[in-house]
Amino acid sequence: MFEALTDKFEIIFKKLKGKGILKEDDVDVALKEIRIALLEADVNFKVVKSFIERVRQKAIGKEILESLSPAQQVIKIVYDELCELLGGSSSKIQLNANPPTVIMMVGLHGSGKTTTSAKLARIFKKQGRRPMLVAADLQRPAAIDQLVTLGKQIDIPVFHSYEIKDPRELCREALKKSVIDRMDPVIVDTAGRMHVDEDLMKELQDVREILQPKEVLFVADAMTGQDAVNIAKSFNEKIGIDGVILTKMDGDARGGAALSIKEVTGKPIKFIGTGEKIDALEEFYPDRMAKRILGMGDVLTLIEQAQQAYDQKEAEKLKTKIEKNEFSFDDLKEQIRKMRKMGPLENILSMIPGANKMLKNIKIDEKEFIRVEAIINSMTLEERTNPKILNASRRIRIAKGSGTTVTEVNRLIKQFNEMRKLMKQMKHGKGLKLPKIFPF
Repeated sequence: MFEALTDKFEIIFKKLKGKGILKEDDVDVALKEIRIALLEADVNFKVVKSFIERVRQKAIGKEILESLSPAQQVIKIVYDELCELLGGSSSKIQLNANPPTVIMMVGLHGSGKTTTSAKLARIFKKQGRRPMLVAADLQRPAAIDQLVTLGKQIDIPVFHSYEIKDPRELCREALKKSVIDRMDPVIVDTAGRMHVDEDLMKELQDVREILQPKEVLFVADAMTGQDAVNIAKSFNEKIGIDGVILTKMDGDARGGAALSIKEVTGKPIKFIGTGEKIDALEEFYPDRMAKRILGMGDVLTLIEQAQQAYDQKEAEKLKTKIEKNEFSFDDLKEQIRKMRKMGPLENILSMIPGANKMLKNIKIDEKEFIRVEAIINSMTLEERTNPKILNASRRIRIAKGSGTTVTEVNRLIKQFNEMRKLMKQMKHGKGLKLPKIFPF
């Protein structure tokens, strides 16, 4: 996410910090490099132009250039303006005081509306609400089946019909059902359509008129860059949207759509999709995203994801095991699973300030986690609890059972023993040197 842009910002800021005194020409050179970096990231030309002008007006002032840390002051101005470019502050989904709240999902074919609808419903369920999904995409074959399958995965009802062929009629029936069953919010997955198709856009307008949604959310593929921005603008002009959800952000190294869409459409980004898994949808915070772009990390999001993955009682139980030196292979397997629930390792590391510099050009092999689990699963209960009994014959059996090599089994056992030693040192407050337990 924003990898290319982050690398360029770090180079630009390093040059600035290397100058004890900043002159107006130094700032202009840096702004020229920032302008090129943003354009290469596929940020809208007009957005880049106004962004650079705003930064320059604030950075050229006498009080900035003659301050004790002029470079840091300029970086702070760039950060503040990036926050504004991304929306200023986070924008929540508005809910009706009197249920149901209708949320209408719109966008192009293939933007990820159906999966995103289910992800959003899951978030509301975790908040203690009773969401209902509506399969109103009657254009795409198997769209209904896809939403029904996703609904079963997260245990959320899906209103659907194979007999009704008109989405307007289906939406009327869905509203009646939501009132009877007291479901709230109602998330309606509509068919993907091109903004230039007048007939389909008219159908969408009719559906909006029937639903009277509290929120119309435009779902866009972040990897399409400026196309996503222009289409969002067109949807807003013809249908009217209240916010944007950018999908596939984990695969977007440039970030042009995220940096342009608010300024071009006037509508905020409300959520971002960060992976294919059903829990890979994050609330969008402009300040946190600006920090990620500038290589400052995103500790708050990391903490929130960790809190979701780790239960307080389980954490206390694990702490007791560590203190008693009873940490087992089963415990290691459980910790790996919890960490993987937080998302791809690259995403987690990108939230740690400075991690992108330390881990530059280091390839992270997620499959290594799968191999570790396979090795642990091939051990007996006694072996997982007491690794001291793992002699040569047992290691050969474990390697065969897990489809790995004896070398891989030996390496894991060695790393596990190092980890237990580390935990013992932590208990006694001694100096620590972390073992190479992660696959990079």
